[in-house]
Amino acid sequence: MNEKKGKQSIKFGNPPYILGAAAVAGPKEIDGPMARYFDRVSEDATFGKDSWEEGESEMVRQAVTLAIQKAGIVKQDIRYIFAGDLLGQLIASTFGIKDMEIPVFGLYGACSTCGEALSLASMTVAAGYADNVIAEASSHYGSAEKQFRFPLEYGNQRPLSATWTVTGSGAFVVSDRESDVCIQGVTTGQIVDYGVKDSLNMGACMAPAAAAVIYQNLQDFGIKPTYYDRIITGDLGKVGKTILEDLLSMNNVDISANHMDCGIEIFENEEQDTHSGGSGCGCSATVLAGYILKKVSSGEWKRVLFVPTGALLSTVSYNEGQTIPGIAHAVMIEHHEKKGE
Repeated sequence: MNEKKGKQSIKFGNPPYILGAAAVAGPKEIDGPMARYFDRVSEDATFGKDSWEEGESEMVRQAVTLAIQKAGIVKQDIRYIFAGDLLGQLIASTFGIKDMEIPVFGLYGACSTCGEALSLASMTVAAGYADNVIAEASSHYGSAEKQFRFPLEYGNQRPLSATWTVTGSGAFVVSDRESDVCIQGVTTGQIVDYGVKDSLNMGACMAPAAAAVIYQNLQDFGIKPTYYDRIITGDLGKVGKTILEDLLSMNNVDISANHMDCGIEIFENEEQDTHSGGSGCGCSATVLAGYILKKVSSGEWKRVLFVPTGALLSTVSYNEGQTIPGIAHAVMIEHHEKKGE
C-alpha cells in the first residue's frame, strides 16, 4: 500500500519501474564528458529544422519515440505523457508530441521539470491509473537565451556564476512492468525564496530549495545521507553546489562525500567555457537517462536521490524587479533485482 511519509513524501507500496529511457543532445554536449552515454546527438543545433524552437521539439519527439522503443512497447501502450520545457506555453513539448495521439499533461517547474514529471508519472502508475506513462523534459541553449536573456547575436559577456543551458531532451517510460530500476518514493518540494535577483546566478537561486527538499526527504524517511550512494542535484553548478552543502551543514547534514551535480558533470566547464556548469530542463534529464540510470541498472549504485532544481522566473517577473524563487523535487531511484536473478 502507498504510504504518506512525514510532511512532504510518499513511499510506494508497489514501486513503479523505469522501463525505458532515452537521451538526445546537441552540438556542445557532444564535446562534454557525458557524450558517450547519450542515445542520440546532433552537430546541428536546429536538428534539421528551421529554428531553435523547432529543433527542440524535434529532440522531444526523438527522445519520447526512442524511450518507447527501448521499453519494448508501442505508443498505444502509453496512457499519459507528463512533459515540460522552458519556453512560453510549453511550445517545445507541445509541437514535439502533438502528433502522437497520447493524452498529455503539460508541466512547468523550470529546470526541476524532470523531477516533477517523474514524480507525477510514478504516482499515477502506483495508484493504478495507468500501466505505462511517459515523463519527459527538454531545453535548448538558443531558444532559452532568446527568451530569457539576450539574443545570441548580441554576444554579451557572461559572469563566472552563469551556467550554460543544455541542449537536450530526456524521456522515461514509467511502468508497472518489472525492470532493473524502480522508484521507491518521492518528496515534493516547496517554493523557497531567499531574495536573489541575479538571473545569471541560477545556482544561488535554486540551492535553498534543493537544501530544503533534501533535508525534508531525510526527515520524512528517517534516514541519513549515507543511505544513498549518490545525492544528485539537477543544475546547481559550482556556485550552487557550494551554497547547498553549506546550507545543509547548518542543519548538521553533510552530503559532501556523495553529492553530485548534473550541471557540473555534463560539461568540461573550463575547457568548454561554461563557467559554473550546465543548466536547463535537459541537463538533469539527459544525465539521468544517459548516465545515472546505467549506474543504477547495473547495481553499481543501489540507491540514488535525484533532485532536479528550478528557478521560477519569467521575463515579466524579472523586468518588474521580482525575486527569483527556487523549487526542487526529490525522486528516490533504486536498483531492483529482477525475479530469477
